[in-house]
Amino acid sequence: MIELKTKLRKWGNSFGVVVPQRIVEKENVSEGDEITIFLVGERVNLRKLFGAHKFKKSTSQMMKEIDRELDSDF
Repeated sequence: MIELKTKLRKWGNSFGVVVPQRIVEKENVSEGDEITIFLVGERVNLRKLFGAHKFKKSTSQMMKEIDRELDSDF
């Protein structure tokens, strides 16, 4: 997998991305090949995407339990 940073551009009524020639050559792809693009935006709301989980214990309580478990292993 290769990471590519590029800008979204308007083409008629659609949007598209330009893949630089060096990437095309390196990945050995050509016109008509099917590729997968992962969009990563800076405005991603993880809570909205994955929902919120309510824990029965606080973070500090869970961390203390983990510390005790790790200490008991030695």
